[in-house]
Amino acid sequence: MAELTLTTFDWVPEMPRGFVRDLRVRWALEEAALPYRVASVPFGDRGPTHFAHQPFGQVPWLTDGDLSIFESGAILLHLGGHSAKLMPADPRGRNEATEWLFAALNSVEMASLPWTMSKFMGHPSDTAAWKFVDDFLKLRLKHMEAVLANREWLAGTFSVADILMSDVLRVVDSFDGLTDSPACRAYVARATARPAFAKAHADQMAHFAAADAGRAGA
Repeated sequence: MAELTLTTFDWVPEMPRGFVRDLRVRWALEEAALPYRVASVPFGDRGPTHFAHQPFGQVPWLTDGDLSIFESGAILLHLGGHSAKLMPADPRGRNEATEWLFAALNSVEMASLPWTMSKFMGHPSDTAAWKFVDDFLKLRLKHMEAVLANREWLAGTFSVADILMSDVLRVVDSFDGLTDSPACRAYVARATARPAFAKAHADQMAHFAAADAGRAGA
């Protein structure tokens, strides 16, 4: 296997720490016990090399030999091909995990991101715009609640779909958005209790803390 290199920012402000999306990739790599190294790009000065790997100037991206892959969902699908710990081996299970991975991005995160951004920005909650955003998320959570009430993991066994879905829901939970969704909240708790998540989260926090120390000494 070629060397796997995960690229993230060298530093970010306090608020997004623990939620930067390289965490999803770190988590998958730790679950599968795949060796990898972490590289950094500047948070502030995003030059041509950055945009050549990630056309929106975001992170993460993963290099696997001569492949460079951006978008966390695409990276997780790629890593699923490296380990049965990340993707069911049978066609039905693999299909189900793929469906739910895309659902996390296209059905749940599409609804959760405007909601969490509004919460983060402190937008007023007594407007028609907020009601639309809030109702949209609640509808998605209602459907997820019905699904997660009857299963431990989305595709039978833990997979990349659970990494992505639980990480999306984890952001909502950080703003107390799962108060009325106990099955979703329990699912996030199960996922984040896994040792691989704890390791990935601690490593991301340490990465940015080291950057703080470097900036202070500069």
